[in-house]
Amino acid sequence: MICRTAMTLISRPVLLLIAVICLGGLPVRAESNVGSSRMVKVAEGVSLRLIEAGKPDGGPALVLIPGWSTGADIWRHQIEIFAKTHRVIAFDPRSEDESTKTTSGNTPETRAQDLHALLERLGVQRPVLIGWSQGVQDIAAYVERYGTKDIAGIVLVDAAISDGADGMAARSQETAAQFKMFAVYQAHQREYLGGMMRAIISKPPSDDVIEGLVSTGMKTPPDIGVAMLVADMFGVNRTPALKKIDCPTLIIASAKSDELARQEAAANQIPHARFEKVEDAAHAVFVDQPDRFAELVESFLAKLSATDARN
Repeated sequence: MICRTAMTLISRPVLLLIAVICLGGLPVRAESNVGSSRMVKVAEGVSLRLIEAGKPDGGPALVLIPGWSTGADIWRHQIEIFAKTHRVIAFDPRSEDESTKTTSGNTPETRAQDLHALLERLGVQRPVLIGWSQGVQDIAAYVERYGTKDIAGIVLVDAAISDGADGMAARSQETAAQFKMFAVYQAHQREYLGGMMRAIISKPPSDDVIEGLVSTGMKTPPDIGVAMLVADMFGVNRTPALKKIDCPTLIIASAKSDELARQEAAANQIPHARFEKVEDAAHAVFVDQPDRFAELVESFLAKLSATDARN
């Protein structure tokens, strides 16, 4: 029997800390044949698995950065759509899915260095970075360290940039709930991940997809998973990166997100930023509303191309 969690008006971080579903005997996911997969070394002892597809000469490369306890495969539909017109790269961050598991560097700041090294090794110049959830923190850390001079554009998907420990005092009840759930995740990882996936995807394509996502999440050791969450949400105040973003930016938020106001406020701090909210979608807006997500990104890319043509 499946016990589903209510997700109305629950904040994104709390959704990432819900474990209330019992899964049993579900089939394994079926994977798409879109793109080729390989491992790329980005640091000493650390290699990332990536999926690459599309047209090398089709405009800026699109780099898809997934959220916590997921991986490149959550972007399979987007890879298929965008590869028709662009080079598309999706990858598993360190300690997630098929990439190297390591007890060090599981922070947005180190993952930003991994991303920079990955782009260099692949010869990617002026990409569009598309980050979802934890991936938003990784992009903020990237901007803080490297700036935006080598980035054509940024898409931030349904997460407010973390204000670090300052946010613990501002949102004390939410913080307390998050910390209480760490022990649940460590003791009951599979059930926890099942509940989380059902909460962040309100319209799962199939039970196969949910089980595939749970299996992916299980590849991250729970102690590392907790360390990642703490670093993502409380480790560093990354909001100063907002003032450094001077390239075209699109922020896509779920209309149900409890972080909606913070995401919209961030858009107001970024020159040339566009804010869009997606109705009838949970946290994984690109899974719940793939056509609307593709429409927003394609419109953003078209404006980038028009701007480049004028310049």
